[in-house]
Amino acid sequence: MDNKIAMNPNPVIQYLNKPAEQLTKEDLIRFIEDYDIQMINFRYMGWDGRLKTLNFIIGSREHLNNVLTAGERVDGSSLFPFVEAGSSDLYIIPRYKTAFLDPFSEIPTLNILCAYYNRDGMPVESAPEHILEKAHQAFKDKTGYSFEAMGELEYYIISKDDGLFKAEDQKAYHESSPFSKWGAFRTEAMKLIAESGGTIKYGHSEVGNFSRDGMVYEQNEIEFLPANVEDAADQLVIAKWIIRTLAARNGVTVTFSPKITVGKAGNGLHIHSRVMKENKNLMIKDGVLSDVAKTVIAGYMEMAQSLTAFGNMNPTSYFRLVPNQEAPTNICWGDRNRSVLVRVPLGWTRPMNMIHKVNPLESEDKKDFSNKQTIEIRNADGSADVYLLLAGITVAARHGFELKNPLQVAKNTYVDIDIFKAENKAAQKKLEHLPASCVASAKMLEKQKEIYMQYNVFPKGMLNYLIDYLKAFRDERLRDEISSDDGKVMALVTQYFHCG
Repeated sequence: MDNKIAMNPNPVIQYLNKPAEQLTKEDLIRFIEDYDIQMINFRYMGWDGRLKTLNFIIGSREHLNNVLTAGERVDGSSLFPFVEAGSSDLYIIPRYKTAFLDPFSEIPTLNILCAYYNRDGMPVESAPEHILEKAHQAFKDKTGYSFEAMGELEYYIISKDDGLFKAEDQKAYHESSPFSKWGAFRTEAMKLIAESGGTIKYGHSEVGNFSRDGMVYEQNEIEFLPANVEDAADQLVIAKWIIRTLAARNGVTVTFSPKITVGKAGNGLHIHSRVMKENKNLMIKDGVLSDVAKTVIAGYMEMAQSLTAFGNMNPTSYFRLVPNQEAPTNICWGDRNRSVLVRVPLGWTRPMNMIHKVNPLESEDKKDFSNKQTIEIRNADGSADVYLLLAGITVAARHGFELKNPLQVAKNTYVDIDIFKAENKAAQKKLEHLPASCVASAKMLEKQKEIYMQYNVFPKGMLNYLIDYLKAFRDERLRDEISSDDGKVMALVTQYFHCG
């Protein structure tokens, strides 16, 4: 048995002894028969960023074969507002590689993510998962490389305050029990996500925690491992569904909202990325950040203002993007610097051996772990449409390779200071700013729309709808108008509490 399969926690992969991308219809039928699966759930993304569900009770092998072969039709106009009712019938077709056991159903059930197809049997050009697929294909075609990503999924879990072992306000980073109340919830969620196909790096308590009105708000984070960018998106949307459903089972609520309350840390959705060729990470060369990595960063710098249209999709997003909240406001990048838009995390840039120093019985041989290096873009939050966000980031990375002077762009936007400190105000003023509202974000998307449309990645009609959608918030001056009124801020937070 392949070592990766031997320890794979997904029962479907474990039983069939095949990598997910090699699964066939007959494989799934065999698993369904042998595991006495009684139900199939098709799951697919809607405009609100949440998974939708269609249930099938299996009536016979013929019925099962038909479901897995033909898919089913759905009303696209009820799922996407830019789909016209007159031509709204769409097919949803199962993507076999995404199959996983439903961890919550009392009836033995197999879940499968689906792709949208039109009446002519072609992918729906504006479907989120297809836009991401097109973005990655264009990246591969134009660069000769592949693109990988992974997310840092932050959320707050909210429960009654028992008054015991309270962590210090906004200082719960990597806290343990009993000061962290919901570590067991987090580890259960991680187990279920892994069994559903998610490749998890780690989980921990995050900095945010506070008490209010007899309730405790505790922030946690689950971070993933790099994966093919399409798979990274699938994993994030499944994880959000699992975390919310698990919370409901525990009689508590969770939120991925970018703004929780006044003066407290909100939820980000930081995205790490790396460029690969033949399974080799190209982000490091000779122990330093490579020109390939700097080229990708240049693309992020050039497209940063319009990327907020996919990653910061309601007015509360822009109450998070303010100074001194570990959220970016300026378009710049730096090493191990949490005040910048794009951060280069501490990496294993050269062969080394620290494990021998800590554990003298281990080998003294130096190991090369440079394959772990990523870069992290930090503006997005829980309001994001995950597929569109990762598609936009992939376009921005590709755009870096199409710039005439990407290394100069990277050089001009690099900072090695905390730009939020008072003594660095002069340097900060020289930097471009991220949009401060949905309207401003929409205007930047309008300005850079053609880049997203290149190679038929983003459909024009879909982008126009998104621009109008963001402009309709009319929030150009909202942050200035209500930021000093806690009541109005909280009313806004409540309105978008379950975004994404």
